[in-house]
Amino acid sequence: MEARIYKPARSAMQSGRGNTKDWVLEFVNPAARRRTDPLMGWTGIDDMSGQVRLTFETREQAIAYAEREGLKFTVEEARERKRLVKSYSENFSASRKQPWTH
Repeated sequence: MEARIYKPARSAMQSGRGNTKDWVLEFVNPAARRRTDPLMGWTGIDDMSGQVRLTFETREQAIAYAEREGLKFTVEEARERKRLVKSYSENFSASRKQPWTH
């Protein structure tokens, strides 16, 4: 069984950093078959392990768990978010890169 370890990014519906502090271990099965229900049209999958998400406080705890259980895993490093610090007064600064057009 394969697993993926990553630190989730915040969703577009969040303004804060909720649910982004923990590391997540998800099971990945590329051989799982998807099928469409003929009556309702919903998509189903043969493998239910794709619904399991384990959370860990640190990356090392997630790796230790995967090694202890004998899982093949890949670790996706967390990217630091880039912050643009701006204020309203910068719109009127003398060192503005683009001049006002009106």
